[in-house]
Amino acid sequence: MERVPITKPGYDALKKELSYLKTVERPQNIKAIEEARAHGDLSENAEFHAAKERQSFIESRINELEYKLGNADIIDTKNLPRDRVVFGCEVVLENIDTGENVEYQLVGPDESDIEKGRISVQSPLGLAIIGKGIGDEIKLKAKLAGVESGCQAEFTIYRCKNGLVDCASPIIIEGEHIANL
Repeated sequence: MERVPITKPGYDALKKELSYLKTVERPQNIKAIEEARAHGDLSENAEFHAAKERQSFIESRINELEYKLGNADIIDTKNLPRDRVVFGCEVVLENIDTGENVEYQLVGPDESDIEKGRISVQSPLGLAIIGKGIGDEIKLKAKLAGVESGCQAEFTIYRCKNGLVDCASPIIIEGEHIANL
């Protein structure tokens, strides 16, 4: 079994979803199945088939969450090294061409949400910057589906909220827009 890194808030969110499925969704679904059965002929009962399909989804999601929680490696983000980019830290990258800053937090794969500024440590960008510090240069090549010649952007690790400050570490992204990482 491979341990998967996760923050404490991410772990708590998965536990909360699991609890909701077991204590609210599953019992509601059981009632829906019972009510549909009471309507008679099950072979042509659309409500029964829909409830059984929902039951399958709920049970699959419960199994998936139990597996993820069982393999979760909760990382305490308060006691991280302060000299490099590590799991849980919030990194500010500066686009060298435009001067625009983007901020990301490195999180586990189940917590990533690019719209909220959270990228997986297993994503191409996450893998490129993890462990990097002052003066490190990073070159990342990634391709967009259906695009023969990719775009390129350079970034500098500007700040990491776990202690890393103003360093000159160009990050070169070739072939994929930063928002897709």
